[in-house]
Amino acid sequence: MSEILSTRTGSSGPSVALALGGGGARGLAHIHVIEALDELGIRPRVIAGTSIGAIMGAGMAAGMRGSDIRDFALSTVGQRKEIANRLWRLRPSTLQAIGGSLRFGPFNLERVLSAFLPEAIPEAFEALSIPLKVIATDYYAQGETVLETGDLRAAIAASAALPGMFQPVRLGGRVMIDGGFVNPVPFDHLHGLADLVLAVDVVGGPEGDGTALPTRMDAMFGASQLMMQTITAMKMKARAPDLLVRPAVGRTRVMDFLRAHEVLAMSAGVKDEVKAQLDRLLSV
Repeated sequence: MSEILSTRTGSSGPSVALALGGGGARGLAHIHVIEALDELGIRPRVIAGTSIGAIMGAGMAAGMRGSDIRDFALSTVGQRKEIANRLWRLRPSTLQAIGGSLRFGPFNLERVLSAFLPEAIPEAFEALSIPLKVIATDYYAQGETVLETGDLRAAIAASAALPGMFQPVRLGGRVMIDGGFVNPVPFDHLHGLADLVLAVDVVGGPEGDGTALPTRMDAMFGASQLMMQTITAMKMKARAPDLLVRPAVGRTRVMDFLRAHEVLAMSAGVKDEVKAQLDRLLSV
């Protein structure tokens, strides 16, 4: 069951600001929320996104409907053969010589996104129809950076550059990594910009019977989830959004994009819940 926390009703105006959080493949659940807004006839006044949330937010800000994003995701990252074909075309920049042999090293995410992002997403922030704030982590400054102008695709790459999987991104003379390490659900950048702030949290958390030891990879990603949950909890105490949505994403791992159909199926209930909660809040 998806979890929805109505945290503050705020003012009664109809405008909405949308924060889409990071979580890798779990972020496919953002599609349901975007579809809910489409069906309510709501276009956010401003969008903030971290990592996969920045990708989904860029699609919406560029004018894509939720159904468009769904169709594109299922026909690309949801298909093993399509992923392999697109990555193979990138091989000159992703193959590295290690120990005398060639193997895939950390991907250059800017090149990967050039092969996977829909054409509707423009090169520059200024071409978007809805203002977008993209959150990245400045590695050496040890803090967050909010990207709002200039090279949109480089900003998205910076926001989603998960260490170990993707190379850090150089942007504006700085070294950037995944924004989830400093602000996994960036609703705090939307306060005062609309009557209601809707935030979508797809971080998830470790699941199990409480006794089984996790694998090395599960422990690493699970620890990241715990860290991001702590950050969000602290921000909620400081100032919560009007509506916080946590779609049911189960034990989906960060790179489980091939489970796209399954992720969308398990999180489908959040669409009607969001529509009901927003309808109530907007009519107060």
